Amino acid sequence: MSQDSKYRIRHDRPNCIGCSACASIAPKFWEMSDLDGKSDVIDSKMGEDGLEEMEISEEDFQCNLDAAEACPVNVIHLIQIGDNKQII
Repeated sequence: MSQDSKYRIRHDRPNCIGCSACASIAPKFWEMSDLDGKSDVIDSKMGEDGLEEMEISEEDFQCNLDAAEACPVNVIHLIQIGDNKQII
C-alpha cells in the first residue's frame, strides 16, 4: 500500500448494468468493457468474488465519489483505509 493511499475503490462488477456514468465522470479510473459492456476500474485487482479493488489517494477521492454517487445501482463503494469505513 502506498503512503498516499487513503481510500479503496470497491466495484461490485457482477451487478454493474453498464450505464457508463462512472466512465463519463472519471475516465482516468473507469472504462467500459468491450466484452460485456460493464465498467472496469482501470488497473484494479479482481477477486474471486468478482469485486474489483484499487487504492487511491486523497486527490483522486472526489472524482471517484462523484462516479459512485452517479451509479444508479450503487455498485461503486469507497472505503477509508485504516478504519475500513465505507463512505459510500
